[in-house]
Amino acid sequence: MTLSIGPLSVDPPVVLAPMAGVTDAPFRVLCAEHGGGLYVSEMLTARGLVEGGERSWAMARHHPAEAPRSLQLYGSDPPVMGEAVRRLVAAGAVDHIDLNFGCPVAKITRAGGGAALPFKRRLLTAMVRAAVTNAGTVPVTVKMRLGLDDDRLTYLESGRIAADEGVAAIALHARTAEQGYAGFADWSTIARLREAVGDHVPVLGNGDIWAAQDAIDLVEATGCDGVVVGRGCLGRPWLFADLQRAFAGQPPLGPPELGTVATTIRRHLSLALDWYGDEAGTLRQFRKHLRWHLQGYPVGADVHKSAGQVETAADVDALVERLDPGLRVVPEAVAAPRGKTGKAGRLVLPHGWCDDPDEEPAVREPERAVSGG
Repeated sequence: MTLSIGPLSVDPPVVLAPMAGVTDAPFRVLCAEHGGGLYVSEMLTARGLVEGGERSWAMARHHPAEAPRSLQLYGSDPPVMGEAVRRLVAAGAVDHIDLNFGCPVAKITRAGGGAALPFKRRLLTAMVRAAVTNAGTVPVTVKMRLGLDDDRLTYLESGRIAADEGVAAIALHARTAEQGYAGFADWSTIARLREAVGDHVPVLGNGDIWAAQDAIDLVEATGCDGVVVGRGCLGRPWLFADLQRAFAGQPPLGPPELGTVATTIRRHLSLALDWYGDEAGTLRQFRKHLRWHLQGYPVGADVHKSAGQVETAADVDALVERLDPGLRVVPEAVAAPRGKTGKAGRLVLPHGWCDDPDEEPAVREPERAVSGG
């Protein structure tokens, strides 16, 4: 299978899900070194870009090794979204733009962004139109959830709106905003969306892809055109090599021995240090990645504790030297969830947000919004 997103050809049809605090440039490059696909940035606030926020524009940078260059934007103000897209395209800074209509985090939804936005169908139409109009030949895609909760599902109507406004693909995380990351994704909804929007717009499925076979099963069960992989790749960039093999009809290799993981850890840290420069700050952010890399291997509680306390590159090197290179993942950990697993917390929406889906909301995003989720 090859996925076409506008002029982009994505082979295999695999997209790295934007994850705040995770999918920075070093992680994207590391994953891309293992297999083909489309690797999307952390979500950036459109307002932060328009206001010239240093953090937002720093996060919009891509590593020289990245091609195509993909960014995800969020916001709830159509003119601001359109201007952010226009500036990115005019600067030649991007080859693909994704719009976030699925984040359930309170600081995003309380301003009408993320998973809150699709409930307001006129606002959704205006947001997508603003992005597509200003993107020119750069393809725009959307990522969304089923809806706010089981009583307020919006994904079918939102999918039709996005398709009518000219998006190049639609990705569906088959959970509601209220569900967060708890329970199981309802893959049957992906099949319903695939049918609802017709064959002219690719539909991508997202949710509960922990192994390469899960991706194949999802495509076969729903007829979707590709998959979006999120938590399943945390600490497991080798999953993209397995996905490449699986979509080529070859058997996946599965989790590597710990010696291979040790090499990957060193490569990941090297990329991060080269990208950020600041060793202390880089190592603070790297701790979670280090623990994810080791998750599922029987290394002992003391190693996991040490991984959460590394302060220097020398600390990481010393920890890696302690590892038994021949260790394999314990079988029950192969498909075990990682990262966030619970509900997102109380769903926070602007006052009166659900009174009328056709109402033009008078919500203003906070100025000096900070990217990163």
